[in-house]
Amino acid sequence: MKYHSQLHKKLSDGVFVFTSETTPPDAASKEILLKKILPLKGVADAINVTDSPGAKVHMSSLTAAIILAQNNIEPILQLTVRDRNRLALQGDLVGASALGVHNILCLSGDDPKVGDQPETNPVNDINSLKLIETANIMRKDKKFPSGRVIEPPPNLHIGSAEVPTQGKPNLEKILKKINTGVDFFQTQYVFDEKILKDYMKILDDSGILDKTSFLIGLGPFASAKSAKWMSDNLFGVDIPKEIIKRLEQSKDQKEESKKICLELIQKFREIKGVHGVHLMGHNKEMIIAEIIKESRIS
Repeated sequence: MKYHSQLHKKLSDGVFVFTSETTPPDAASKEILLKKILPLKGVADAINVTDSPGAKVHMSSLTAAIILAQNNIEPILQLTVRDRNRLALQGDLVGASALGVHNILCLSGDDPKVGDQPETNPVNDINSLKLIETANIMRKDKKFPSGRVIEPPPNLHIGSAEVPTQGKPNLEKILKKINTGVDFFQTQYVFDEKILKDYMKILDDSGILDKTSFLIGLGPFASAKSAKWMSDNLFGVDIPKEIIKRLEQSKDQKEESKKICLELIQKFREIKGVHGVHLMGHNKEMIIAEIIKESRIS
C-alpha cells in the first residue's frame, strides 16, 4: 500500500495517534515559529498549521507548514476556501506536496466579518467539499480539473472536520465526504464520553468506521471560566457541568484541567473507531506536549 504521509501510515497500522495544532506567528521569522512549536517536536505525531483562524491574518499556513516539514516535523496544512480561488488552491496543493507537505485539512474558514479586518471580501470560489474533490482528482487521476496532466501528481492525505454532538450524526454528509476523497476526520472539542460513545456507535452501525479514521478533539482549559465560555459560545461544544464544577473546586485549575484531559484520553482509547486525539488550545503547546507524553506512558 502506498502511504501518503507518516500520519497516514500510522493510522493504517492502527497506531493511536496524537495530533496538535499551532497558529503561525505574527512575524516574518521561521525561528519564532520553530521556537513556538519546539515542545511538540518529536512528541505529537503531526501538527496542524491553522489558516488565519478567526479571520485574523498570520504567517501563511502553507509557508509555516513547509517550514515544519523542512525541520522534520510532520505538518497538517489547514487550507480554507475563504481566501483563495480554485486556481490558487490547486497551485498550493501541488506546491505543498513538492515541498514535503502531504497532510491537508480542507475547511471553509471563518467569516471575515468576525475578524479584525471585517471589510475583507471572502473568495469562496468553491466550497470545502469541492476542494476535497479537487484534491482527490489531482492525486488519484493525476490531472487538474481542467484535464491537464500532473506528473508526478501531488501525494496527499486528505482530512475534513466533523462535530460530534448529541443526536444523530449527518451520515449522508459524512459518507459524501468519504466518497469524495476524505481519508480522516478531526473533530471539534469533545468532553462528554457518553455523547462520543453514542455518536461512534451510530457511525459503526452505518459501516462508516470501516472507511475512515477519526481523531477526537480535546484540549486543556485555562480555567473554569474559560470552560464555561467555550461551552456557551463554541459551536458543537458541550462541556458537562461536572467538569466545570470540578475545575471550580480545584486549587490549581490548570493542573486539574490537565488531569481531566488525561482521563478522557484513556476513556476515548476504549471507544471503537477512535483512532487518536487532536489536542487544541491557543498558545498551549507546552501543556499539550506534557499531556501527550504522559498519555503515552500510561
